[in-house]
Amino acid sequence: MIIDMNYWTKVFRKLLIFIISVFGIYLSFKLAIFYIPFLIAFIISLIIEPIIKFCMKKYKLKRKTSALIVFSIVLIILITFLVWGIATLVSESSNLLNSLNNYVEKISNGITDIISKIDLSKFKFSNEIMVTLQNSGNQILNEIANGIKNILTELLNIISFMPTIVIYTIICILSLYFICVDKIYMIDQLEHHFPEVWVKKATKHIKNITKSLGNYLKAEAILVFISFVICLIGLCVFNLIGLDVKFPLIAALVIGFVDALPIFGSSSVMIPWAVISAFNGDIKLAIALLILLTIMAISRQLIEPKIVSGKIGIHPIFTLIAMYTGFKITGLIGLFVGPITLIILKNIYANMIDKGFAKSIFEREI
Repeated sequence: MIIDMNYWTKVFRKLLIFIISVFGIYLSFKLAIFYIPFLIAFIISLIIEPIIKFCMKKYKLKRKTSALIVFSIVLIILITFLVWGIATLVSESSNLLNSLNNYVEKISNGITDIISKIDLSKFKFSNEIMVTLQNSGNQILNEIANGIKNILTELLNIISFMPTIVIYTIICILSLYFICVDKIYMIDQLEHHFPEVWVKKATKHIKNITKSLGNYLKAEAILVFISFVICLIGLCVFNLIGLDVKFPLIAALVIGFVDALPIFGSSSVMIPWAVISAFNGDIKLAIALLILLTIMAISRQLIEPKIVSGKIGIHPIFTLIAMYTGFKITGLIGLFVGPITLIILKNIYANMIDKGFAKSIFEREI
């Protein structure tokens, strides 16, 4: 039997390149977390770059002058919201943590009441099964409560990490300033210190990835931010008019977090919340939540076509698998990292995927 070394060398090389790509993406995410202040500064710079260019074109300003003006305005807005957000978050977390046991007890009693209204006798369940079901329900509630307590405790620990947060914030602000003001110089320096072939290849891949992934993620971030702001304003208004919304910022953050996840959306939180409120007899809050959800959905539908140029073209089942894989590997942040990794790999290996991924690796050339 003659082994075709040429064929197996090509197969091995393609598999090795794929493994290196996956490892490179994983390493990039690790480095991104390590250099998080610089990453945040870079993302903010991408968002405000069009505003800087608009000021340069509209008012005939030099880049440095335009960047300083926009940077100053953005800095004031960021610091204002940061101080307000941390103070409100700590206050709401403390209050929610103190009253969490009461909420768990209310939910447990509500579930017990609903179960008591259902005629389970026709199912002919034994007493042992009924006790097991009840204990399992209580255990699930306790696990959820403990998870919420841990999250709230971590939020309250923001106070103890305040020096670190201040250092991160200062580094982020300084990085944002340098990126905005000296962007052209930085690009020139990168091109000067790396081989021309590397720069050309990197520029080509970065442009392709930015076009297919960067613009989409930026657009989704804008949509999630708009939904979060509308949700926060709505919940604050509900709180002011006397509806039972005691923790508007935490609720808006949770809704925004779920809305940012692929497949899921704000409705996956707000509809169950409205249903539970209706079961508890708070019809006004249920209706108000549904109205707010409708406003958020209409706003998203009006804005989305203008800022999202195209979809990622990945079936939801693969996105769901990527979310689960990311969650198992890196925890909660993996819910975002998994789908992003999938999108990057889809972009890099677009030609191979079109031909058939395994086929393009193992099929012999005629």
